[in-house]
Amino acid sequence: MGDMTATPGTGAMPGLDAAEQRAWQNFLDASLRLYATLNRSLVETHQLTLNDVRLLDILDRSPAGCERMGDVADELLSLPSRVTRQIHRLESQQLVTRSPSPDDGRAVLATITPSGRARLREAIETYGEGVRANFVGKLSKPQVVAMGENCRRIIAALQTDPSPARLGRV
Repeated sequence: MGDMTATPGTGAMPGLDAAEQRAWQNFLDASLRLYATLNRSLVETHQLTLNDVRLLDILDRSPAGCERMGDVADELLSLPSRVTRQIHRLESQQLVTRSPSPDDGRAVLATITPSGRARLREAIETYGEGVRANFVGKLSKPQVVAMGENCRRIIAALQTDPSPARLGRV
């Protein structure tokens, strides 16, 4: 069991020993800094956020170039209202369109436009370069493989764990 000698006010997390806490904090800091770095680069270069690129990529990978907005929100791990605002902003840039679903009148489809595909292709290059420079390029091939496998295990556990603790946020 982890080190339970945490002193209040020291930032120690009960239940985690020093190595576990350091590993978690390093992972969290690296993730947040990497996200912020990639996001800043995409906004400065393409006027698209990292989440915009992810959303456009979801639509681009769809066989019909469109998805139900609720499904997009699920895939982005985002709130439907946040995705609605994001789609509205991308629609104003003529990168996506919205339309009622022909199969379900209650659902709304988001569709990537030709302009959206063109902007995505440009942004994906910048995104890939940023991932290589700031993530893959900082690790050896075995470290990249291990990181990928460890993250896959965490994702798999979170996808099957029905407990409220899996939704905890820091």
